[in-house]
Amino acid sequence: MTQHPPSPLESTAQGNAVAGPRARAGATIAAEVSFRGVHHAYNRTPSLRGIDLEIAPGEVICLLGPSGCGKSTLLRLAAGLENLTAGEIFINRRQVSSTHSTIPPEKRGVGLMFQDYALFPHLSILANVMFGLKGLQRADAEREAMNALARLGLEAYANNYPHALSGGEQQRVALARAIVPRPNVLLMDEPFSGLDKRLRDSVRDETLSVLRETRATSVLVTHDPEEAMRMADRIVLMRKGKIVQTGSAHDLYNNPIDIESARFFSEVNEIVTVIENGAAVTPFGRYDAPDIPDGTPAIVCIRQQGIEVLAADPDDRRNRYATIEGRILSRRFLGEVDVVDLVVNGLDQQLTARVRGLSGENPGNDVRVRVRPSDVLVFPAR
Repeated sequence: MTQHPPSPLESTAQGNAVAGPRARAGATIAAEVSFRGVHHAYNRTPSLRGIDLEIAPGEVICLLGPSGCGKSTLLRLAAGLENLTAGEIFINRRQVSSTHSTIPPEKRGVGLMFQDYALFPHLSILANVMFGLKGLQRADAEREAMNALARLGLEAYANNYPHALSGGEQQRVALARAIVPRPNVLLMDEPFSGLDKRLRDSVRDETLSVLRETRATSVLVTHDPEEAMRMADRIVLMRKGKIVQTGSAHDLYNNPIDIESARFFSEVNEIVTVIENGAAVTPFGRYDAPDIPDGTPAIVCIRQQGIEVLAADPDDRRNRYATIEGRILSRRFLGEVDVVDLVVNGLDQQLTARVRGLSGENPGNDVRVRVRPSDVLVFPAR
């Protein structure tokens, strides 16, 4: 195997010295993308059911949802790799897909990045990046490709082959190949899922930096809520072939449209109750639910990180009145947090909390428990 030094990005992850400043990515002309009434089916089984979505020029969008919700299909339709069964797709107000006609992928001005990198094993790194520049003279194509590699700290590996690079380096080569033609739209299908956790954050940050520099309109498919919140200007949450909710990370996390969306963004404890006088009543207190009629069964969702576990100190009168009694059933140390299962007075079911800085409280110990109101959501029970 060809030996090569660690790239600047990986050197940073390992605590080594960071290399000097890199070249900047070349700018592109961002395009708007429109999906209008888009439907799609595989063997008569619907995969998309009436998608309407407008993406602004230069916007970074994340299509988020569980496996099988249609997000990758929507990306493939935008790329021209699938044919829709109804509706239209426009890039810069030019119709690129309809039931009557479709423009091939190479004429859409889109760049593609896939989960498996899709590098050609028989071509050098430089030749892989040059692959999409066949319209240029060789010298010009080589110069553009080297500039793209330099932006990602990979110019030293230009003559290597993909098998000699780590997963993180291969993914950055795939990014260089995707941006070097300066596409109007960059489409990415779960490009970071094959990376180990140590590299994933670094490569995501590097990719986002390049996207901001190029200003290409970008659509990223992911099933990871944290990744979507980390990268997107706007998140498009999908379920069963439909768009459920769109908005910023703050909007979707703090104001999920339904209980399934709340579950998708964080692990929650669910307490079944009934609405009384416009509020959901729990052992922890009353939580306003003005949009749910009185007498309606409801579910109070408490995020695990919203539960505080305190020592049962009989001399601490403030905590005694602000909390309720509980007892720890189990405790698991996960490094940054402890996962604690506990029971509390007035509630039959056990709760799970993710707690930082828990000291001395072990299974069997009595504790005081309270909930942060900002981590409570109320939904009608269905």
